Amino acid sequence: MDRAEIKILIVYYSRNGSTLKMARQIARGVESVAGAEAVLRTVPEVSTVCEKVADSIPADGAPYASLRELETCDGLALGSPTHFGNMAAPLKHFIDGTTAMWFAGALSGKPAGVFTSTGSMHGGQETTLLSMMLPLMHHGMLLLSLPCNEIALRETVSGGTPYGPSHRSETDSELTEHEKRLCWVLGERLAKTALALKANRT
Repeated sequence: MDRAEIKILIVYYSRNGSTLKMARQIARGVESVAGAEAVLRTVPEVSTVCEKVADSIPADGAPYASLRELETCDGLALGSPTHFGNMAAPLKHFIDGTTAMWFAGALSGKPAGVFTSTGSMHGGQETTLLSMMLPLMHHGMLLLSLPCNEIALRETVSGGTPYGPSHRSETDSELTEHEKRLCWVLGERLAKTALALKANRT
């Protein structure tokens, strides 16, 4: 396999597996673009008592994200389940550790997108997506939405918003075809945008 021209970092937190399924579909969208590589990473649990994080290596699944990987990526997809209309604490804990990158402008100008999963139709999908966008805007990242001419966005009766892919796991933890498609579209858009930005800089 040829060396990838750009790497899209997909950082997610998933308690029951739904957000992970979305992350994998986004990775498929990224890697549908020639020259793009998807890098899947998760974040550790955080104690609500003393902010002690889990072991440094997860028992299974994707490795934990590092700040160095975030600093050097060409684009970012950030995913979390909905916790009372907001991102989950483990993901926010990771993002809260990026102050040095903010001072350095390390993420400025890079494309980014967000995705979420919730247990009910009105569980706060859009507010969660917006809450994840806020720190990315402070970093100066270029936020990508889902285009209004995407048929899956108009036809979905479960997850899917202009702000980013979403999944409703109330009755079925499996992603619908529309939800899969919207995840794929975000990954593709991130990869194409990152490649175009890199070409413009050279």
